[in-house]
Amino acid sequence: MQTWETQYKVGLKDRYSARKMTKPVQFILQAPEAERVCIAGDFNHWNISSHPLARQPDGGWRIEVLLHHGHHLYAFIVDGALTLDPHAQGVAHNPQGQRVSVIAVS
Repeated sequence: MQTWETQYKVGLKDRYSARKMTKPVQFILQAPEAERVCIAGDFNHWNISSHPLARQPDGGWRIEVLLHHGHHLYAFIVDGALTLDPHAQGVAHNPQGQRVSVIAVS
């Protein structure tokens, strides 16, 4: 006979956790004069070329990135220059001490 504990108790590795879930997040930057725009952040180990944005017909740039729950630090790399997101939820410093943008994912 199953007890309540054995019937309803879920092991920790099987338990739902928002930290394990990912959510698609769109990043958009208006930079019609730019030749190349990428995004670097804690989610890609600050790799400045692994996530290129796609140029849009209106001159903007766009990418969708799957992010885990929590706060993430990031910056746009516009033609090689680190650029803050004007629509970011905040500003912080990355491991190199540079000012970067912050987004909260829930």
